[in-house]
Amino acid sequence: MSKRKDKLMSLVAAKGIQGDSSNFKNLSHQILNNGIHGICFSLYEDGQEPGDPISENQIRRRLEVLQPHCKWIRTFSCTEGNELIPILAKEYGIKTLVGAWLSDDVETNEKEISNLIKLANEGMVDVAAVGNEVLYRKELAEAELLNYISEVKRALPQLPVGYVDAYYEFNDRPALADACDVILANCYPYWEGCHIDYSFLYMKEMYNIAKKASNGKKVIITETGWPSEGGNFEGSEASLENFLKYFVNAQQWSSSEDIEMFYFSSFDESWKTGNEGDVGAFWGLWDKQEKLKF
Repeated sequence: MSKRKDKLMSLVAAKGIQGDSSNFKNLSHQILNNGIHGICFSLYEDGQEPGDPISENQIRRRLEVLQPHCKWIRTFSCTEGNELIPILAKEYGIKTLVGAWLSDDVETNEKEISNLIKLANEGMVDVAAVGNEVLYRKELAEAELLNYISEVKRALPQLPVGYVDAYYEFNDRPALADACDVILANCYPYWEGCHIDYSFLYMKEMYNIAKKASNGKKVIITETGWPSEGGNFEGSEASLENFLKYFVNAQQWSSSEDIEMFYFSSFDESWKTGNEGDVGAFWGLWDKQEKLKF
């Protein structure tokens, strides 16, 4: 999530996309069956939350759902069972963007970084992400984050190393963009209050801002999506119709422009209502029972 009040509709486009909404369900099926680049891996089953015991079986079951439809998965942590995900993903022939979850807990950060480096040295990591929106959450200072990025880059000179945050952070923080081998940008028109009719052009502008800040480095969209229910946020409306429209337009655009995108998310997760309200539980392409929504 990259919600920030001062970014509400700050990039609004002149006109929205055009399309026949009755066709978006069929197009969604076609796109998913043809295969998408990547998806964010949703680990927790209904009733679980971060810190709960995770079984190998539940990871395998969800990987088996995703494997026919994507080339890559993205993970968010290297502790509490999350470190098993890239190991098992490799068994299914899936590439991995593996994240170390950073916070203001120094001891846990050290475990996350150590496990990320260990997984990478074992060949389980294709792109390493050092932190996810930790600047947005204000849990680390930029200088502290840069030290962690430098540590991982020194340990893994063979791998692209970056940091995941909202697209504007790389524009606002040139030293952060310079430190990353690859720019890992989250792009959420929904969380900036954008109406669905403008969301496609809005997302493209988000990407272009990150691209400009990259100084020629690759930009990967590490999160983008639209919730299927749960309410509105300013001008953004969560609905199945809007969910399908956004998915189709995002996937068709990224494919046509050869932009690497990790869609958020794979499965609905009930625990996410805490920080994001009801809408937090409904970002998955599959619901919490692992049933495809379309």
